[in-house]
Amino acid sequence: MATREELAEFLASVERRAFKQAAFAVRDDDSALDIVQDAMIKLSENYGDRPAAELPLLFTRILQNTLHDHFRRQKVRSTWTTLFSSLTPADDEDADPLETLEALAGSQAAESAADQVSREQVIAIIEEEVAKLPARQREAFLLRYWEDFDVAETAAAMGCSEGSVKTHCSRATHALARALRERGVTL
Repeated sequence: MATREELAEFLASVERRAFKQAAFAVRDDDSALDIVQDAMIKLSENYGDRPAAELPLLFTRILQNTLHDHFRRQKVRSTWTTLFSSLTPADDEDADPLETLEALAGSQAAESAADQVSREQVIAIIEEEVAKLPARQREAFLLRYWEDFDVAETAAAMGCSEGSVKTHCSRATHALARALRERGVTL
């Protein structure tokens, strides 16, 4: 059984990654924040009594289900709000709240301003290309390589076979590599 402290630590540790994953999926920061908050509440209310080792897979599955629910609701809403959406002004996107990859502690001072700008540009390009991936490829890629799930855990979280996970990950990495090469990014 997870203690309140273990649950709080777990939620704090996954908050930013879950937001990034939701933001990639819905492409709207406000909705992404709501989705992550809903998933965290569902986990704590319904599964807070589970062992701490089970929390990562449970939370991932809850987050994916919450994302699917969001898209279902959005589809229903869009049937009658499509005309109204063209009347609203575009959101002001002065700041990007998505976190960027931070340098290791102590190394940022050694990094030049040009290196920092270059790194931020590469990260922005990678985020754009990840956002362009098909939903299942993006989901498999983020779970495997960002959340560091193994193939079996990813398959369980996505509700598919391990072979499907491998196929989605392979296609995603090849598509990302090709897109990054086309944009002149070499890692």
